[in-house]
Amino acid sequence: MTEIIYLKGDATNPMAKGNKIIAHICNDVGGWGKGFVLAISRKWKEPEKAYRKWYKGKNNFKLGEIQLVPVLDYISVCNMVGQKGTKTGSKGAPIRYEAVESCLKKLSKIAQEQQASIHMPRIGCGLAGGKWEIIEPIIRKTLTDKGIEVYIYDFD
Repeated sequence: MTEIIYLKGDATNPMAKGNKIIAHICNDVGGWGKGFVLAISRKWKEPEKAYRKWYKGKNNFKLGEIQLVPVLDYISVCNMVGQKGTKTGSKGAPIRYEAVESCLKKLSKIAQEQQASIHMPRIGCGLAGGKWEIIEPIIRKTLTDKGIEVYIYDFD
């Protein structure tokens, strides 16, 4: 079991040695253009291209699924579909906590196989409208309790 490490900085510039996976939440309607994805797209084009291709192909593109996109030798970006649509509606905020948990369980297996650390902003708490006090225990249960190093970045 490890603890979540909180850092000030940019999650697209992960601060660790070895294999690193940058994880973030995507919506289930193919939208890419607001929030943390802009920082990803400024640095690498592949994650957005792969996400759009995945969405258009409908190849297992749904809530709770993930897509790993290598961007450098030791860095991959994990597109995690954990948001229903893009707007708050009658069912509340777009975040779907059960989908986030499903995504993180899948990511956990990959991180263990690759001996990778996980780097992310406070996923699901920006445009998706989620609450960190709900997300953080999910991260603990799916990742840090399994010994995976997790770094959470608060952008200055």
